[in-house]
Order: sequence, then structure tokens, then C-alpha cells
Amino acid sequence: MDKKEILSHVDHTLLSVTATWDEIRSIIDDGIKYGTASVCIPASYVGRAVEYARGKIAVCTVIGFPNGYDTTAAKVFMATDAIRRGADEVDMVINLGWVKDGMYDQVAEEIRRVKAACGDRILKVIIECSKLTDDEKIAMCRVVSDSGANFIKTSTGFGGGGAVAHDVELMKRYCAPHVKIKAAGGIKTFEDAAMFLSIGADRLGTSTLVRLMKTEQQ
Repeated sequence: MDKKEILSHVDHTLLSVTATWDEIRSIIDDGIKYGTASVCIPASYVGRAVEYARGKIAVCTVIGFPNGYDTTAAKVFMATDAIRRGADEVDMVINLGWVKDGMYDQVAEEIRRVKAACGDRILKVIIECSKLTDDEKIAMCRVVSDSGANFIKTSTGFGGGGAVAHDVELMKRYCAPHVKIKAAGGIKTFEDAAMFLSIGADRLGTSTLVRLMKTEQQ
């Protein structure tokens, strides 16, 4: 798999709390230039980013991020607002406390409500694998599969852990075939990226690979 193909699976990401518009504009330019799947940015920049990108690249944002313990009503509002501003894709964080309490029905209902707010736009569900046991991850694979979401995602990148092969392999085994997998957090090389794609990931959340390409071309 060549680097151009790998980049076509990348959500080129900037979610720093200090991200400025100039930085957001730069990753949009780079995402378009290098053919990434999307740019993933803070919700406050979505409207401006959509206007700037003019349909040349998908705009993704995050809700309930990074902790996931916002109320369901708040997450639904955030998703609705993001879609209204033109977001093409939404990555939501589950309520990890509910998972620890075994409240899987509530987690599923929340995902369904957020998906309803997203309509035909892509919804990715972040389960923050580093905080879960394998049994909890397997349960979440089933919940996400039944919820109508489009993707399951390994990590926020802010939770003390990132993507690991074991979690992607587990997701590939236990998710329904229609659910795609996004590996995110700690993907620093094209070799890592190729490995994740080879074992079942369809998307990669990373801020590094485009920078590597730019460095190589200098």
C-alpha cells in the first residue's frame, strides 16, 4: 500500500485546545493537497471550515469530547448544531461510566439519538479502549453494531492511550460487517498506518502522516 493510498484513509486531525483559525486553515489546505479522507477539527470552527473548504474535503468534528460524560440531550444538541453548520462527519464519545455500570441499553439509546441527529451524515463512536476491559469492548462492539452508527473508533487520543493492534482485531471480529473501524491515537509512521489498515481499520485519526509527507518533499 503506497503513501497516497494510506493518506486517503486519514482523518487529518487538529483538536488542540489552542488551535487557531490559521492552523485550521492550514490543515484544510494540506488535507486537500494530500487527499486525506477528511479534516477533523473543533466544533467551533466547523462553519468557517466548510465555507473555506468549498466541498473539496469532508469536514469532521467531535462531540462529547474528550470525556463523554455530557448528557444525551447535550450530545444531541452538539450533533444537530454541527450538522446544521455543515459537518460531514461526527465523532462522538460514549459515556464510559455507563459502560462500567453495565448500562448498555442507555449507551445504545444515546448513540441512536445522536445518529438520528446526524441523519445521513457519518457517525463514528469513540469507545476509548484504554479505559475498557476486553469484555466491555466486545459488548460495545455489539452496541455500536445495533445502534445505526457507521464507525467504531478506538480512542480520543486524549485518554492516556491510543490505537493498538489488539483492539482493532477485536473490533473486526465482533462488530457487524457494516460497521467500519477507525484507529486513532499514537499513529506516528506510515508503517504503523499500513499495519492498522491491513488488520481491518478503514480510517486513521492522526495529525502526523501529512507532516511526514511534507517533510519528505522539502
